[in-house]
Amino acid sequence: MSDIELIDSHCHLIFENFEEDLEDVVERLRSKGIKKLVHACCELKEIPKLKKISQKFNEIYYSVGLHPLEAQKWELSSKSILKKSAQEDRKVVAVGELGLDFFKSNNKTQQIDALIPQMELAYELNLPVIIHCRDAANDMIDICNSLSKRGKCPKGVLHCWTGTPREMKQFLDLGFYISFSGIVTFPKAIAIHECAKIVPNDKYLIETDSPFLAPVPHRGKRNEPAFVENVAKFMADLRSTQLKTIAKESFKNAEDLFKFDLLI
Repeated sequence: MSDIELIDSHCHLIFENFEEDLEDVVERLRSKGIKKLVHACCELKEIPKLKKISQKFNEIYYSVGLHPLEAQKWELSSKSILKKSAQEDRKVVAVGELGLDFFKSNNKTQQIDALIPQMELAYELNLPVIIHCRDAANDMIDICNSLSKRGKCPKGVLHCWTGTPREMKQFLDLGFYISFSGIVTFPKAIAIHECAKIVPNDKYLIETDSPFLAPVPHRGKRNEPAFVENVAKFMADLRSTQLKTIAKESFKNAEDLFKFDLLI
């Protein structure tokens, strides 16, 4: 058993490639000292599965929301469905994963139309948002700034950070956390390395984004929450500190953002 405690702040375990060995996956994450994980929601039809898996495994908390690449599925009833889902289950700790993705899609208006109501809902429910932002930092910052000026910007995290130090500072100035995934272990991810070195001690999380983006030395394999330890170790090297320091800081930051302890 591990002598450190970790939180995987973003993963997906209800995908088909976990169906055969989910119990083993959970045993491995427990052996690495992972005490909690946040299972991100990509579309509304996932919510019943997320609720079920969170009931089965104490470590699993989850979000409810619509991913920007599913924005075409946003309907007039979606916000009320998300609200009901969040209010009826104490293991819902965030709204998301929401955001903007102009790398894989150019339906900007449709994405924004799905994003704004979810941001408003998170603020209304006093829940943080899990933000997916790819090739869309300027637009996302503009939207958050606009909400902030009205005093209605929710707390939240930029998950799977791939931006620049300048972009990171803009999100930090808005009060957001920055979450580092297995990408931070990739040799060519220079800008992300720089961000990981300078992000404040009280403003970063670590994640796997399982089953995607397995960290070194597992690249090319299916990612899983146990590998968040590799992210933590690499962060420790980048920040010239110890693994136990990264574990302690990222654990506290995740607790502060998601408020797990208020739910038990």
